[in-house]
Amino acid sequence: MNRYILTIGLLCCSNVFMTFAWYGHLKNLAHKPWIIAALVSWGIALFEYLLQAPANRIGHHVMSVGQLKLLQEVITLSIFVPFSVFYLKEKLTLDYLWAGLCLLGAVFFLFRGKIMGA
Repeated sequence: MNRYILTIGLLCCSNVFMTFAWYGHLKNLAHKPWIIAALVSWGIALFEYLLQAPANRIGHHVMSVGQLKLLQEVITLSIFVPFSVFYLKEKLTLDYLWAGLCLLGAVFFLFRGKIMGA
């Protein structure tokens, strides 16, 4: 399988776990002590790391660390926005669009050598 596709797929799955670990307790465990939320989050985060570490190792064969990090940020926003809107019922604002456009600009600059064939 293509290393780019595999890396992106693993990072997307990893990010779903990360998003729930970081923010899911705001809805599900709001009535519990913070230590319970932290322990549950750590348990969920284990699955995130089991996907994230191999994704970065696979991706590092074809991308720089900077490219991997920026790819992760784009994936994070792509996962976080629907999560916050549909799961946490947060209001969608234009700020998400502006942030996404800034990230796309960053992607262009970090990947332009590969995009332009240089």
